[in-house]
Amino acid sequence: MTLIKSISGIRGTIGGKTGDNLTPLDTVKFAAAYGSWLKKETGKKELKVVVGRDARISGRMIQELTMNTLTGLGIDVIDLGLSTTPTVEVAVPIEKADGGIVLTASHNPKQWNALKLLNNKGEFLDGDAGAEILKIADTEGFDFAEVDDLGKITTIDNYIDRHIKEVLELRLVDADKVAKTKLKVVVDAVNSTGGIAIPALLEKMGVEVIELYCEPNGHFPHNPEPLKEHLKDICELVKKEKADFGIVVDPDVDRLAFIDENGEMFGEEYTLVACADYVLSKTPGNTVSNLSSSRALRDITQKHNGNYEASAVGEVNVVQLMKDNKAVIGGEGNGGIIYPESHYGRDSLVGTALFLTYLAEKGKKVSEIRNEYPSYFMSKNKIQLTPDLDVDGVLKAVEKRHLNEEISTVDGVKIDFPENWVHLRKSNTEPIIRIYTEAKSQQEADDLAQKMIKEIEAIIA
Repeated sequence: MTLIKSISGIRGTIGGKTGDNLTPLDTVKFAAAYGSWLKKETGKKELKVVVGRDARISGRMIQELTMNTLTGLGIDVIDLGLSTTPTVEVAVPIEKADGGIVLTASHNPKQWNALKLLNNKGEFLDGDAGAEILKIADTEGFDFAEVDDLGKITTIDNYIDRHIKEVLELRLVDADKVAKTKLKVVVDAVNSTGGIAIPALLEKMGVEVIELYCEPNGHFPHNPEPLKEHLKDICELVKKEKADFGIVVDPDVDRLAFIDENGEMFGEEYTLVACADYVLSKTPGNTVSNLSSSRALRDITQKHNGNYEASAVGEVNVVQLMKDNKAVIGGEGNGGIIYPESHYGRDSLVGTALFLTYLAEKGKKVSEIRNEYPSYFMSKNKIQLTPDLDVDGVLKAVEKRHLNEEISTVDGVKIDFPENWVHLRKSNTEPIIRIYTEAKSQQEADDLAQKMIKEIEAIIA
């Protein structure tokens, strides 16, 4: 059982001992730390925070603890109930709130939950804010409100519908054009809140929906990370129903994957590529993804005469570089679409609507669209290290061995070779180096990873 405290929030497994897991006491402590930070940061006497959750079994308990802790600090709460991460992000600025908390462990299994913390723009907190909250939690310097100053809870239960309306009003989303194509789509929402949001969006766009695991009861029928090895059921159902394609989202609906009409993975990395291809064809501009995402986005951006840049891994880093680079679209290769015309957060509703419009405009099958893009293959590995090893020194030694190549040290070491790349990152939570490679065949990607592992082992020896 695990409790992970990081600058982006607090996550852990439910039950067990305080301080080792996400227990009720740990939930209260970190909710109090966030609320206390907000009071200190804003200097305001009256504060408002938006709170929503995915459909995890522990979600209601964690939400009640979180909301009542905030009201105990004198903070008013907007309760969205069952929601999605992007819906909460959208709601924060609309409600003129001072912050937001999303209760979700994203793609982690059902025994996990987490408090994801947002600022007043509905964006994830930066590292400095996260570090300050952890410091407050450690000192437990909380000052709770007296009885006449307690906050109140206001419930708004239609925010997913409001979010869908916002998506449908986007300039590059054309529901009428999609409706004319009479598409049939299978949706796997892993029995979480995507089962509320995605079918509702599709129906508004005139799409026939076949639901698979769309009951938001928190009993995940398979590993909730939307990877090929977990998606056998939807792949088979797409073929059986002769559907046009399948849509898969993770429990909090910020990661998006497609299944083509043949029951084959479109490729999580290519969700962003396809959406970017469509957006760039209408609004030429720049793009951003992180250093561990596919080179295919760079290729598509250059095809449209735009500038591509890569950020450090982490959504907050992608968002900051998107702002700096004035990117018209960006995101992460795990199926996370960030479209600034909507908001600066990964959003599967936005990605779905953009892709459907693109599909309707192209008049092609999903597999045909995928075949238009350059094919790259990724390999993800890790090498275990001893706790006392100087990991930064190892990465520096690798960098020195490849000085003649294109190198980025924004986040670990990324080496761009002419035909492939390797990205080496140290873990923040365990003594390992993560090794990501990409090449034009799976064998080449695997071979490059093994070559780098041997090189690191030689440096250590």
